[in-house]
Amino acid sequence: MSSVFRGPAALALVAAFAVPALAQDKATTPAAQEVEEIVVIASGSQVGLTGTYAGGQVARGGRAGLLGNLDMMDAPFATTAYTADLARQQQARSVADVLQNDPTVRVARGFGNFQELYVIRGFPVFSDDMTYNGVYGILPRQYVAAELVERVEVFRGANSFLNGAAPGGSGVGGAINLVPKRAPDTPLNRLTLGFENDGQTYAAADLARRFGEGRGLGVRLNAVRRDGETAVKDQDRELSVLSLGTDYQGERFRFSADFGWQDQHIDRPRPSVTPLGAAPDAPDAGSNFAQPWTFTDEDQLFGAVRGELDLTDAITVWAAAGGRKGEEANVLANPTALADGSTSSYRFDNVREDEVLSADAGIRGEFATGPIGHRVVLSGSTVSLKSRNAYAFSSFAGFAGNLFQPVAVARPAADFFVGGDLSDPGVTERTDNSGIAVADMVSLWDGAVLLTLGARFQQIDTKTYDYDSGARLSRYKDDAVTPSFALVYKLSDQVSFYGNYAESLQPGQIAPATSGGTPVLNAGEVLSPFRAKQYEVGAKYDGGELGGSVSLFSTTQPSALVADNLFTDGGRQRNRGVELTLFGEPVEGLTVLGGLTWLDAELRRTAGGTFDGNTAVGAPEWQANVNVTWDVPGVEGLTLDTRLTHTGEQYTDAANTTDIPSWTRWDLGVSYEAELAGRQVSLRGRVENVTDKDYWASAGGFPGANYLVLGGPRTFVLSASAEF
Repeated sequence: MSSVFRGPAALALVAAFAVPALAQDKATTPAAQEVEEIVVIASGSQVGLTGTYAGGQVARGGRAGLLGNLDMMDAPFATTAYTADLARQQQARSVADVLQNDPTVRVARGFGNFQELYVIRGFPVFSDDMTYNGVYGILPRQYVAAELVERVEVFRGANSFLNGAAPGGSGVGGAINLVPKRAPDTPLNRLTLGFENDGQTYAAADLARRFGEGRGLGVRLNAVRRDGETAVKDQDRELSVLSLGTDYQGERFRFSADFGWQDQHIDRPRPSVTPLGAAPDAPDAGSNFAQPWTFTDEDQLFGAVRGELDLTDAITVWAAAGGRKGEEANVLANPTALADGSTSSYRFDNVREDEVLSADAGIRGEFATGPIGHRVVLSGSTVSLKSRNAYAFSSFAGFAGNLFQPVAVARPAADFFVGGDLSDPGVTERTDNSGIAVADMVSLWDGAVLLTLGARFQQIDTKTYDYDSGARLSRYKDDAVTPSFALVYKLSDQVSFYGNYAESLQPGQIAPATSGGTPVLNAGEVLSPFRAKQYEVGAKYDGGELGGSVSLFSTTQPSALVADNLFTDGGRQRNRGVELTLFGEPVEGLTVLGGLTWLDAELRRTAGGTFDGNTAVGAPEWQANVNVTWDVPGVEGLTLDTRLTHTGEQYTDAANTTDIPSWTRWDLGVSYEAELAGRQVSLRGRVENVTDKDYWASAGGFPGANYLVLGGPRTFVLSASAEF
């Protein structure tokens, strides 16, 4: 059997002894001591983690769906896994803040709400389509606090074979998996206090212990509270987060159970803006054109359990299950704007209640046929969503305003266009996805070649119901097989090449009630599932202290559009591009993280061929990131960091006649680690958007939409942590 596929129990024991030993050798400075060493598990595990790379900002690999955790050099896909140490160093508030470091990802906002949305390879990934420890659909929809996660794992490319169809209908360009926090090898008692202009206060507690023989049982508790006015004028935010994570790492049995609660309320949240014609200049980044009576509110309770058992040294079984119960309520007034900044808005109220159950199970076996090694995986999964919704609009005639000179108006009555009962919403959507997948990861020439073959049978059942009567409006039930082929060739221990063919499969999108303020005639209709096809090749480098990758990809996806007030799937979009990533600690005390993306997002088969060959809305041709962290010589514990983020111009219409300018944002940070009175103390300061640049950060994010999101103003963030 190839050395790549050793028994998982043996590798787990080696890792459990080797990683702490290496960590003790390196932990010679306060900064190094702060890095939390987490238990590392063998390749293919569905429970454990891969080790961290030099510099501690990214991991050596991450989850590849049913294939489990893979080292970056073994994975035939493009991935990056960001660590909790990076999030803490940058004082990240949410998953979106962590993803600001990724040159292939840009952050946008959901359609008509304040949902964080992530654009990978020019396609959106909704926050409720992220996985939580590999389980779909159970994370909070609008926002996920950074304190909840140990790793933010970014998978680039079509992935329905690996993960199944995303229940929310996104994920064509990639996937994001969040790994809950795990107890480190040493006891942890950390309290943090912080402040953000203009009055946002922050408090957090992070407590962890490991118990039992070999310290196999871990428990970690996190509590977070944010309250006060943000850097955006008159925008007040309250956030409460509580999470409990447990894990057990035995010789043959591994288990985790994670539970979370998140409650967020924002008064006067600054809305997105839909341009009518040319986009207006970006207003002052600190200004707020929200009406004082608007708010957004969400309350989410969620959790997941996962376990795996080595039946023998060569056979492992696993199972996982999770659920979420969420409530949301909003009173909004998102404006449309002319080029001179004059706006028209109307009131929009909505409530939403979700119940989600999700599960997967599988078996992994390793064996050899002569000189050929096999890792065979059989997996089944299911996701079930029941959603209750109601909405109410004021008159679409709206009220006037101006982005540059905001004026408060009396709250209009939301009684013009109503669906359902806001105080008791009925069931309007049910989605059930289920599937079974099989894969064989073949090892040839002593692991120099890894060939992965697989397919997933997926069944999608989506129903919609009338908001008022509850009568079923439509149902789509169909199945499909999404195959995948992938190859890795390891030229040496430092260089590997890979290629893959993969597909995505998403549930048919539901026609919205309105588009651009106009009612959609087939509102509530469910479109047929979208299937995208992807081809990708790339190379990876692992120099021990410096790593990186280059990827070339092409993805063709059906696209939704509104034509003659009807929501259809008649379009096509082909996104192709090149991605370059770089990470590591090439010189002791100097860490780099960043990369470059070139993207060509071409519209095809548009209505009447009118826009064929044009660039898709909100898809910049160039994206680049560079983050440098420097441990100042001669001042032990002092670290400086800087980050530049560049995004090219983005078209705001399919005709490519209007756009928003390119933008570059500069962030600066400083931290000081010291031991005071026998306690480890961390002081951090950060300035985001140092130059206070006014810019539209994104255009669109939902298929067919072109709304604009204003970038944040210059923001000062301070925090102090103490460990005891």
